[in-house]
Amino acid sequence: MVMISALFIQALQMALVVLLAPLLTGLVRMFKARMLRRRGPSLVQPYRDLIRLLRKEAVIAENASWLFRTAPYLIFAATWVAAALIPTFATGLVFSWTADLIAIIALLGSARFFLSLAGMDVGTSFGGIGSSREMMIATLAEPSMLLIIFTLALVAGSTQLSTIAAFMTSPQVGLRVSLAIALFALIMVAIAENARIPVDNPATHLELTMVHEAMVLEYSGRHLAMIELAASLKLLLYISLIACLFIPWKLVAFGAGPLAYLTGLLAYLVKLAAGGALLALFETATAKMRVFRVPEFLGAALMLGLLAALLRFVSRGL
Repeated sequence: MVMISALFIQALQMALVVLLAPLLTGLVRMFKARMLRRRGPSLVQPYRDLIRLLRKEAVIAENASWLFRTAPYLIFAATWVAAALIPTFATGLVFSWTADLIAIIALLGSARFFLSLAGMDVGTSFGGIGSSREMMIATLAEPSMLLIIFTLALVAGSTQLSTIAAFMTSPQVGLRVSLAIALFALIMVAIAENARIPVDNPATHLELTMVHEAMVLEYSGRHLAMIELAASLKLLLYISLIACLFIPWKLVAFGAGPLAYLTGLLAYLVKLAAGGALLALFETATAKMRVFRVPEFLGAALMLGLLAALLRFVSRGL
């Protein structure tokens, strides 16, 4: 009975992330529209877009290889697994032993690898430009994430997410400068990884500025639906990761009871709504930077991650 309950809670979390991802995207769009004094799209518009794309026929270029056809499913699967491993409302689930930060970064790196290859597969200039820019971002974003993980591992003594979340809720944490710096670095990496302003504008199709959209211009139908859903999952993943690591408020332990699970779920929804509102506010108040300024932006995140790790080495109290 305990195993059945554990599998049910784990399945609930896996279904929860994939169901809430389009809602989070719609929430960010709605907040941005309200801040710009526009009516904007409906909150459930991303669900309608996904259903419309799934009903359409996938148009594939004649020179597209098998990789172009299978990449959307591989990207979605890797992103979904990574998002489902992050504790959203409860820790200590069945698959929590696999929820290692390094494994999650490896899954996201695999999804980026297949997306970049698919962007270059057809041979269009836009796909090549988008893939090269994506790899440029990855060369600085991934080392920054590793330094952030290194800092958290030094503080909590583990790279396992449930262990880190449990440590963050304990009184042993206190106020640490290294954790504050790591939080800022993680937010900068999350903005770059999700192709948000100021790194990229997900609402534009200007060929001189777009990064993510340039790689998926040749996709349509169910293939495009898988990629769009994976992009929404990635945004939810990073907000969930920030909430799990730095705001583990009401994150309950396994076996706490139905009422505790419900409280944790409501708290998780509040965190997602707050994260979406803050992202919309930041994007509304910030202008997009030039592509050649992106390495400077991510270089700052890399230096912040390095500074956080060095501070942890210098003093245990920092």
